[in-house]
This record gives sequence, structure tokens and C-alpha cells, in this order.
Amino acid sequence: MNRHELEVALSETALSAWRYFDSIGSTNTEALRWAESGAPDFSLVIADEQTSGRGRFDRHWVTTPGSSLAFSLVLQPAVNEIPNLALFAPLCGIAVREAVHLVCGLSPQIKWPNDVLLQGQKFCGILVESSWQGSQPGAVVMGIGINVNRGSVPPPELQGFPATSLETVSGKPVNRGTMLRAVLLAIEAWRGRLGTAAFMQQWQKHLAFKGQRVQIENSEKPLIIGKIKGINESGQLLLVEDNGEVVSVTIGDVHL
Repeated sequence: MNRHELEVALSETALSAWRYFDSIGSTNTEALRWAESGAPDFSLVIADEQTSGRGRFDRHWVTTPGSSLAFSLVLQPAVNEIPNLALFAPLCGIAVREAVHLVCGLSPQIKWPNDVLLQGQKFCGILVESSWQGSQPGAVVMGIGINVNRGSVPPPELQGFPATSLETVSGKPVNRGTMLRAVLLAIEAWRGRLGTAAFMQQWQKHLAFKGQRVQIENSEKPLIIGKIKGINESGQLLLVEDNGEVVSVTIGDVHL
């Protein structure tokens, strides 16, 4: 997307402000800097190329020019949103799933806690970070990376989890501007329902690997194994272990 195409894509959204870069290290890093200097609520940082993007556990995320969407939203949480800060990652997941269904006619699943899958393969990663003012949360930065076209998929040796793209699964090119607009509109709509019964039901309905036996790595314990039961009201993953005990997981990576 060039700047004009981006202006057209963003014209129907509720963005307060946006910054575009042909190439950048990390959109999240830039968004955090902007947030600390007073970025208004619902501000966007977007780049065509991202050379030092990062995921959870400091994983490296590279965005090649012309093939992906790499953007970060700055939100200034309202008082009623602060108790639900842990739900901003699934907010992104729900919004991306809805946008892809609308634009591509596909049915993605949300992999707890912050990836979105198609046919069991990752096409979207999410990293939510916060700035703090003493002990109080300040801005929230929601980083989203979407593999749109085939060139966005990293080689197998660099994949921490099997990866795909929207173009690969849909069988046709996907317009990045159209996808970006759809995601932003969905975030705006679902933000107003953050933490509601409808929000949690949507997350549960599209939860990846539900009922399947998985193992959780990088968690509170060296390894947790069980069948995914669902999500609790705090956003923790519920697993049924082999002995029938239900355990809640706060952090970790899900693997089959």
C-alpha cells in the first residue's frame, strides 16, 4: 500500500491519528514511544516492512514488503476497561477472525492466548504491551501481524508453529487495505463489548483445539498436558488433565 491507498482504507474508520513507515524496526516500539508522548486513543502505527518485529517471549517477527500487514494500535483505556486489560489480546483475535470471515469467507480459529489460525496453521500473531505510570496502567499497544499474501510466510526452519497466509488458504490475492479496514472496524465494534457475555461466547466459540489433547510449554510448570475445555472469565485456558482435574493456565504456548 502506498500512502494514498492507506488514506482510502482508513477513511471509514474511527482512527484519531496514524503514522505510516515504508520500513521500521518494530511498529510496537514506535507505538509505545508515541503513547508515552501523548498519542490519542485509537492511534495507528503501520509499516510496509518490519525488520525487528517481536512476538511473545522475544521471538523475532519479520514483515516483508508488499505481503503482510504489520500494525500497532494505541488505546487509552477507559476506567471501566482497566479491569479487563488481559482481554485486549483476545479482542484482537476476535476482530481478526471476524474480518477474515467477512473479507475472505474463511473461518479462522483463535489459538490461546494470542494467535489466529487457518486449517491449524498460524497466519496472525498478536502482541499486546502496556505503558505504565507508576503503578497505574497507561496506554495499551496492540500489535498485529497478518500473513496476507504467500510471500509473507517464513521458511519452515524459522517457523515456531506451522504457518500459512490468507492467499494460500483462500486461493486468491487479498487486498491489504480492505483487510486492514475490516480489522479496525471489528476492533472498534468489539471493544465496546469487552468482557461481556457475548465477547466471551465469541472467544469460546472459535477457540482452537477445543476438546483436543495438547501440551502447554513456557508456562508456570515445565509441561502441562490435557484436553482443552475452554476459557474462564479471567481469560485463563482451562485444561482437563488425564486424572480428570481441571487446571487453569495463565501463560504458555499451546502445542498439539
